[in-house]
Amino acid sequence: MSCRIAILAAFLCVVPANAADKPQLQAGAFAQDVTPKSFPISVNGGMSDRQATGAHDPIHARCLVLDDGTTKLAIVVVDSCMVPRKLMDAAKAKAAAKTGIPAENMLISATHTHTAPSSTGVFQSDADKGYVAFLTEKIAEGIEKAHAARVPAEAGWGVAEEPSQVFNRRWFLKPGTLITDPFGNTTDQVRMNPGIGNPDLVKPAGPVDPQVSILSVRTAKTHKPIALLANYSLHYVGDMPALSADYFGVFAELIGQKIGAEPGFVGIMSNGTSGDVNNINFRKAHPKTGVGERSRLVADLVANAALKAYQSAKHRSDISLDVATTELEFKVRKPKPDEVEKAKEILAGAKGRVLRGLTEVYARETVLINEYPDTVKSRMQAMRVGELGIAAIPCETFTEIGLAIKEKSPLKPTFTISLANGYNGYLPTPKHHALGGYETWRARSSYLEVGASDRIIPTILKLLGDVAKK
Repeated sequence: MSCRIAILAAFLCVVPANAADKPQLQAGAFAQDVTPKSFPISVNGGMSDRQATGAHDPIHARCLVLDDGTTKLAIVVVDSCMVPRKLMDAAKAKAAAKTGIPAENMLISATHTHTAPSSTGVFQSDADKGYVAFLTEKIAEGIEKAHAARVPAEAGWGVAEEPSQVFNRRWFLKPGTLITDPFGNTTDQVRMNPGIGNPDLVKPAGPVDPQVSILSVRTAKTHKPIALLANYSLHYVGDMPALSADYFGVFAELIGQKIGAEPGFVGIMSNGTSGDVNNINFRKAHPKTGVGERSRLVADLVANAALKAYQSAKHRSDISLDVATTELEFKVRKPKPDEVEKAKEILAGAKGRVLRGLTEVYARETVLINEYPDTVKSRMQAMRVGELGIAAIPCETFTEIGLAIKEKSPLKPTFTISLANGYNGYLPTPKHHALGGYETWRARSSYLEVGASDRIIPTILKLLGDVAKK
């Protein structure tokens, strides 16, 4: 009898130990309001600076924290055109000190709305120093609140498609069509945003990615939606007045309604690989719409696709997390001395007034990019949530790059969040650099070495492979 009791006791000891080895997910989310408190304020997104005098709708840093008992991850998507690495690193450090989440386990990205306060200088919009300090504190505060809100959770992921709202914006035109860049060259072979119904259109210069990928997080026992992170490769819509979260904010509202979420749910739309994609069909004009109507239409269609992905997702609590990061150092495409001198002459002719036309605007960019260091460091990152892979690149990444990562990633599905962990401008492929066009013109919005993508793709794939092994 005592032998049987001993065997039974040994068995009972083994079962809890095995159960304890399984990860039990916890999750928390919080939508931190980052709308500025004072106006007017500079707005990123145009060749000329704009001053917002109020907010059309609130803008947020939407925060999600995941915890498997061993590893903690934080994902933040900020309603901003672009956020510089210095600001993101400062916010991560503050949040790490409060939560214990390692800074390298945090992913912070910008949506790329063109109607948000300037937090970094691009073209004639310069960073608002007061807002930079405010945004830094608020991002950290949002992560802290999401961390404090953790409850036992389950996660699921899925993919659906919405092909009607993505169009490549770089076009080949009929032979003989003159395309002149801001520096006076006529070597460009493609034109960005060539005009709706342009009779010289031939074909788009690249593909699109219609996938809507989602990560859904719910409470473990009651299956109450906590957050839904979506990813879609659409640049932005652009029919909202400043300040506005653009379609990204409307999606966050609609997806909660569609999945029956309660107050406190956090919908999040991240920008995929949309550096060469917008929602304009240049073959045929879409019907005229009023302020915000186009954003709501796009958001509704994309939210419907996200709903399909959500409904097919298999939620589980016993999933593990992992993250891997690395640094790459890139050469900066610097102007030649004679180009700098010519640019200075152009600016002298403007006599301090607001710059007009691409030639003047890019003359200023030439002078400013000449002051950049010869090389810059850039952070690459990969996360794994169960079998889902998430890549992060600090650029306005071309769609071909995202498609290559999805195809070759060892994790299925995988999606890429652009404008993440810093801002290093556009990321065309070498082929697209050869074709020219706006996204390749040297400026603070496009300055990495021509072969940058050929180094980034294998680096991201290695990071995804590293997290897939664990």
